[in-house]
Amino acid sequence: MAAADETEQRVDAINAALKSPDAQLAGYLDALADDAVKTANGHAFIVQGDTVTDAASGAASTLPADAQDVVNSNYLRAVIGAAQAALALGSDDVHLRRKAAAQLTNDPDAARAEIIHHALATEKDAQVRALLERAQAAGDLTSDDVQQRLRAVAALAHEKTPDTQLLLNQRLSEERDPGVQKALQRALAEIADALAWGERLGQIFSGISLGSVLLLAALGLAITYGLMGVINMAHGELIMIGAYATYVVQGVFQRWLPEAAFGWYLVAAIPVAFLASALVGAILERGVIRFLYGRPLETLLATFGISLVLQQTVRSVFGAQNVGVENPAWMSGGLQWLPNLTLPWNRICIVVFAFLVLGGVAFLIARTRLGLFVRGVTQNRPMASCVGVNTARIDTYAFALGSGIAGLAGCALSQIGNVGPDLGQNYIVDSFLVVVLGGVGQLAGTVYAALGLGVLSKLLEGWTGAVLAKIAVLLFIVIFIQKRPQGIFALKGRSAEA
Repeated sequence: MAAADETEQRVDAINAALKSPDAQLAGYLDALADDAVKTANGHAFIVQGDTVTDAASGAASTLPADAQDVVNSNYLRAVIGAAQAALALGSDDVHLRRKAAAQLTNDPDAARAEIIHHALATEKDAQVRALLERAQAAGDLTSDDVQQRLRAVAALAHEKTPDTQLLLNQRLSEERDPGVQKALQRALAEIADALAWGERLGQIFSGISLGSVLLLAALGLAITYGLMGVINMAHGELIMIGAYATYVVQGVFQRWLPEAAFGWYLVAAIPVAFLASALVGAILERGVIRFLYGRPLETLLATFGISLVLQQTVRSVFGAQNVGVENPAWMSGGLQWLPNLTLPWNRICIVVFAFLVLGGVAFLIARTRLGLFVRGVTQNRPMASCVGVNTARIDTYAFALGSGIAGLAGCALSQIGNVGPDLGQNYIVDSFLVVVLGGVGQLAGTVYAALGLGVLSKLLEGWTGAVLAKIAVLLFIVIFIQKRPQGIFALKGRSAEA
């Protein structure tokens, strides 16, 4: 196992030892994997610090002066790891046995068939048994018996997983028997058909996830631009402020609160992100925007300058490098839906959060006194003023609301990407495209446009790549706006028909 000249001799020795393992084998394999074995005069010695042990007897010994290190290639390390996994099949820890069975599946060898067969005879855990049966079939793929290889292919064909597909592809590149080659090709075709559904559903979910992000980013703009007619080029920076507010709340929880409370930092960050961006938006409206209503070009230029100021302010306070925002434990991992389709919990939470925010905005606009005043001022400012509505105050409230929603978008985006001074620049153009495509002033149109563009982008990426997909989506929007300038949903009334 250590001193043989040929690699295959060492592999055969390891497999032979596994057939009748003794109490010292596990420790010896651990030492072999840790490069703690030396050889001299046909004997192996385990050297751990100042302690030298004879590998055969387990007794303390003295290291000969001419002892040499045992060098393990990557292939031998894989064999040693698989041997350690084979020994772990006898463990009382079911999680350790699952890990060991999965490792044996990834490194198949017909020489371990007897070990796996013995483990199957006593194994009670269904998951471990399934992994062992797969490992047994994977090992049979390397058998010299053609019929045994055919039976292994038939057994693995029922495992519609990417790992099985990779395993069969590797065997196909090495197989020389025509009959087994055809069986492998048929099995791979069946697995590819089954996995195609997971890929399609994955693309759709990715599109919905992207659409929910666009929806959050564009929802605030649907108010400030769609309802108020303000071209706010600083909208992306308001998203950035929400993300940095989340980062600050995370730091407070890490420094001042118990570790057990850290998972709740994101819940606390939601209102903080909303209020931080809403406050900046209110200051922006009171200090600049209120003097520029009805002058879209001046508004665009002024807010573009403000966006640069906000970016530089953040760089001065937090630095130019991205900052790290961690996912809470309950947002880590994902939901395994199909063998090749895992839905990340952070993406699922953002989709749900986007629609909750949408529902809250729709209720606020359609069912509350503030929403009534906002709609009244938007439709007919002079008449709203005549009936006693403080239009200046409503403008501030509406702009602060749109800015606060942008902050919520930043809070959500902090969970799926980097948080840096340029965060908002990645979404400002797409946000305007969503609002214009959906129809200015139409929340329903914003939803349809965001989800539609998200799904369309991801479907096109699978065919053309990310760059061409982006170009194709932009061309689609340009053509659509040429044919229907009012967007998907147009405002109803005489003003829209005039």
